[in-house]
Amino acid sequence: MKKTIVLFVLLSATHLALAQDKAKRLDSLMTELHQAKSFNGNILVAEKGNIIYQKSFGLANEKSNKKLDLKTTFELASLSKQFTAMGIVQLEKEGKLSYDDKMSKYIPELASYEGITIKNLLTHTGGLPDYMEFMSKEWDKSKIATNIDVITTFSKLKPAALFKPNENWDYSNTGYVLLATIIERVSGKTFGDYLKAKVFKPLGMKNTFVYRRRFKPEKKNNSADGYVYSDSLKKKITPDEVADAFYVIYLDGIVGDGMVNSNLEDLLKWDRALYTDKLVSQKDKDLIFSSYKTTAGKETEYGFGWVPEQNPVYGKIVSHSGGWAGFVNYIERHLDNDKTVILLQNNDTEETKIPKKNIRKILYNQPIEKPFILDLAIQKLYAGKYVSDKGKEDEILFEEGLFMPLNADVKLKLIPISKTKFVVDGFSPEVTFEFILNPNGTVLKYRVQQPEKGVDREAKRIN
Repeated sequence: MKKTIVLFVLLSATHLALAQDKAKRLDSLMTELHQAKSFNGNILVAEKGNIIYQKSFGLANEKSNKKLDLKTTFELASLSKQFTAMGIVQLEKEGKLSYDDKMSKYIPELASYEGITIKNLLTHTGGLPDYMEFMSKEWDKSKIATNIDVITTFSKLKPAALFKPNENWDYSNTGYVLLATIIERVSGKTFGDYLKAKVFKPLGMKNTFVYRRRFKPEKKNNSADGYVYSDSLKKKITPDEVADAFYVIYLDGIVGDGMVNSNLEDLLKWDRALYTDKLVSQKDKDLIFSSYKTTAGKETEYGFGWVPEQNPVYGKIVSHSGGWAGFVNYIERHLDNDKTVILLQNNDTEETKIPKKNIRKILYNQPIEKPFILDLAIQKLYAGKYVSDKGKEDEILFEEGLFMPLNADVKLKLIPISKTKFVVDGFSPEVTFEFILNPNGTVLKYRVQQPEKGVDREAKRIN
């Protein structure tokens, strides 16, 4: 008996020492990032539900100098999709809908889009064009759009589908907007009221809610403001200070793909609940955390509101990132090893980082990677226009670093990892750009890869 007690004490002491070392290394990493203006927000890291590190860095409000604290709520952006998916899974479990039901059964206004199922919407395999780009061209920006406005606009103008259902995978905010509408029409509750009654309240998530701060302003205590960087003003500002026609303002009334707000404490409750059957069964969770295939047999590497990854070192991980209106967030759950990482940020600037790689390395007692520094003069050489084999033109911009414009409002930063290779900041699974040079150093083309999604294409330099 005494030997058993001594062994238990030794193991407990060793475990405590390891946790303290990890906490120290995490604090060093995050402090360095905050000092470099690459992290402004809250972080929580847990092992088997036990918090080994949590801390707040920076301000919740730049004007009042109010600091963030561990209970501050953040707009979750696309992390909201996991809650939308959970709502659909619950309704399926109750027999109120089927994953194989056609979308048009619940949204007859979009019956012209044939064959799209609820499962297609969940897994981004429906082929609907993204409403954000479409609404930026068609919507009266003096008004704030809602879900029904998206549906009405699609019904009226009928933008062409990108592909037939199940034929391909393309990340679709539109699909999750429609899923939220299906939840409302099936349950008879608003999206926010449904999640409150069926998810947030049962789990004791008292600081989690659906909130559209411009469409329906309310007084919220201890809520962070989101900030973006203004090139013209050379400072951080809120999206509301950009212009009335800024997309995060006129799209503020839309829910399902975003608009859930929460904090570290509540998201850890959410994480822990997903290891139980409190909301849904293990069979349901197996569906939520699985990757789905296209008709050609290609893995989508996307489940129901989560990105599953089978990592050869760390085991199965499910994660999701989200960026919107100055907020940059990330959550990942190591299912085989029960580790949790939650990052909530309220600054979206060129410097903002999601340091998931190094956090993983610390959690598994590995040495972290140091950033690769590449002279700006070399980076500038890669800027220019490129054309793919299919004739699609892209442009790599140089603005004290390299950027790939995603649309009129969003630019993706390319982070150097070698002299010729870059990663797209914040993307999961990772996207790389590699620039191919001829022997005299002239840029010939770039190669962009995302192996998990089957992306491997090249584009030739044309100027």
